[in-house]
Amino acid sequence: MSAFDYRNFDDRRQNSANAKAALLAKFKARPPADDPEMIAKAKARLEVSRAREERIREREAARIAAEKAAAEEKRAREEAELAAQIAREEAEAAAALERKNAELVAKKAARDARYAARKAKAKR
Repeated sequence: MSAFDYRNFDDRRQNSANAKAALLAKFKARPPADDPEMIAKAKARLEVSRAREERIREREAARIAAEKAAAEEKRAREEAELAAQIAREEAEAAAALERKNAELVAKKAARDARYAARKAKAKR
């Protein structure tokens, strides 16, 4: 349980009035908007803001350029892989055709040999 609070309503009201007076004094002590010092501070803040925005634009442009370069490199790599795959498939097709032709030649030679043997047998 907390200790008993001895402050009364008048103390709280006085503290509130003092706080409001302090805020009002702080507000009145502030220089006016057309003060040269305030104008200089505003210009400085504006310059900092513009520089920050420029850096952000530069970073964004660099990021976009890097993404474009990466995309171009990926496209080139994929094209090279596709060309290599097409070349492999063409070479495999040519090898299969060559094997088929060699097999046909071998079959024809075997058929011709059988035919020649049959003819030779018939002539005897």
